[in-house]
Amino acid sequence: MASSRVPQQLFLQGVAAVYTFAFASLYTQIPGLYGPEGILPARRTLRPQGKGRWQQLWETPTLLWEAPRLGLDTAQGLDLLTLVGTVVALGALLLNSLRHPLTYLLLWVAYLSTCQVGQVFLYFQWDSLLLETGFLAILVAPLKKPSNHKAPQGGLAGALPHENLPFWLVRWLLFRLMFASGVVKLTSRCPAWWGLTALTYHYETQCLPTPAAWFAHHLPVWLHKLSVVATFLIEIAVPPLFFAPVRRLRLTAFYAQVLLQVLIIITGNYNFFNLLTLVLTTSLLDDRHLSAEPDLRSHKKMPTSWPKALLTMLSILLELTAYGLLAYGTVLYFGLEVDWQQRIILSKTTFTFHQFSQWLKMVTLPTVWLGAASLAWELLIALWRWIQVQGWLRKILASIQLSILGTATVAMFLISLVPYSYMEPGTHGHLWTGARRLFSSVEHLQLASSYGLFRRMTGLGGRPEVVLEGSYDGQHWTEIEFMYKPGNVSRPPPIVIPHQPRLDWQMWFAALGPHTHSPWFTSLVLRLLQGKEPVIRLVQNHVAKYPFHEQPPTYVRAQRYKYWFSKPGEQSQWWHRQWVEEFFPPVSLGHPTLETLLQQFGLKDKSPIRARSSGNALAKTLSWVRTQLSPLEPPILLWGLLGAVATVRVVQTLLAPRPLQFSKPSREEKRKQTSKKDPRAASERAAVAPNSNSSDAGASRRKK
Repeated sequence: MASSRVPQQLFLQGVAAVYTFAFASLYTQIPGLYGPEGILPARRTLRPQGKGRWQQLWETPTLLWEAPRLGLDTAQGLDLLTLVGTVVALGALLLNSLRHPLTYLLLWVAYLSTCQVGQVFLYFQWDSLLLETGFLAILVAPLKKPSNHKAPQGGLAGALPHENLPFWLVRWLLFRLMFASGVVKLTSRCPAWWGLTALTYHYETQCLPTPAAWFAHHLPVWLHKLSVVATFLIEIAVPPLFFAPVRRLRLTAFYAQVLLQVLIIITGNYNFFNLLTLVLTTSLLDDRHLSAEPDLRSHKKMPTSWPKALLTMLSILLELTAYGLLAYGTVLYFGLEVDWQQRIILSKTTFTFHQFSQWLKMVTLPTVWLGAASLAWELLIALWRWIQVQGWLRKILASIQLSILGTATVAMFLISLVPYSYMEPGTHGHLWTGARRLFSSVEHLQLASSYGLFRRMTGLGGRPEVVLEGSYDGQHWTEIEFMYKPGNVSRPPPIVIPHQPRLDWQMWFAALGPHTHSPWFTSLVLRLLQGKEPVIRLVQNHVAKYPFHEQPPTYVRAQRYKYWFSKPGEQSQWWHRQWVEEFFPPVSLGHPTLETLLQQFGLKDKSPIRARSSGNALAKTLSWVRTQLSPLEPPILLWGLLGAVATVRVVQTLLAPRPLQFSKPSREEKRKQTSKKDPRAASERAAVAPNSNSSDAGASRRKK
């Protein structure tokens, strides 16, 4: 029941930071992905169909419908949206006054608008997660700056009635994300997850590994298997503790989630996803844990009254029981044994898929009721706070705010139940039909989504990788190396977090199947044959490093390889690779195969590209900003923004007024203060004082 104002502020700052990274990262890639000469021009996605303006906006909610009114095409509208989003998010990150619902509404609308035309390059789970988290930030952000007066310990009396309701939804979202991510690993029947060997492949086969992944890959197999057990523990067994009534259990769950996300950040370039998950974990904290004030951080004395003592003992007993059950279940279901001779811990899965399916059917609906019970408790606390509000006018205002946000919180909870239940069809069938209707009415707004990361482990026989090649004569081929994805076996894996090179990510997905499963790849080949600079900058930001920067290749083809990390001791090599097959046949401009594929996938331009307006002042400004920023590599740009934020933060801290340090009052000062408060007691002390002084003086003379 502790207050959570500080965690809420951390959450709002974290969401603003993630928005900054997401908008800035996408901005650097717009010309090559969505421009008129890009891989999937955004203008093709917005074609008026004779519907009314508001109906068109509701069915495809994007502000880019209004771009022509500003004299901009769709790609220029994307430029404007991402630039505005970056600037506004930076402002919300640095200025407390900008952490307002309207600010986060603007950010959410801007990102939703980009996702509506983003096509396959914005179809990632973290994009959906950012939209859902961003919408919750609208509800969490306060309408006015919270007062600075200190609430009583416990935080209830000084808190607004509705204060914690929307923030509870953040905790529920974190639970859905983590629990579903753990469950889908087992429901997928992936042999690597069931055999606890997934991490022996993961570091090598993930999309964009870091240099640390090479070292993690070469850890002992028994440690990899034990790490998989820990992953299941953190993702499946720990999330119910998010709603535990014992505060220390929630803090334990918090640090477990932080540990997992930090390890993923160290070994993999997952853009802003893990940072966003860390932002969600702030919902497990409270002011008491984050405060540096001694009175809030100091440990409470043992309660003297027997009800409080009994409650404390029950809390300790519940905490020990939870830890004991986690330890016992881990040892039992994963067969943990210590091999003292080899000094290793052995592990294996001791349950079957059928048993797990039955367990999932048994617990999915109770987790829904667990969430409902936790929400009901938060509503009761909010109602109790409302009763404590003094003054009829303040009570009316508080009741209006509580009614609106309480209704919104319950509605969002009901909406989220539909995608959450997708992981267990039986539970999905038992959902209230009203929740399904509510979800279907707002599904296009992406207010809630289903999650489940790393469902299956790919590349068990080697990491598949597509390598593009170009040629002038069709006989001598030159590899086209990307900036981030594996290519040159001697180049170390990069560190690009929080940037997401979306083309490199899609190249990873394309390598998992035939090229026909990735229609955009044909458009990429076409743009490389045409020598379009915006697309070339996605491959090599410095065009001079692109092997065909002087003249486009006459022919382009793609080969599929399998990559493996090099072994320790091999000098100047990070990878080994082996050719597998031809991925895309050699084609040239006008080649029948290329023309057929473009026609089949609807990638041919049916109308000529309209010339961009050159007299528009806004268009000129956007073009100038693009010219200034394009030489910077995206990770450097994002790290520069991060450095600028850190610098401003340091300056703000140094210039902030410091509170006055009051020394502890002396005994004489306390006596004077008491004298002012109680004159009668002061006069009595004054009457006694002479006698005591004379006796003291006599004693001192006798000593002399």
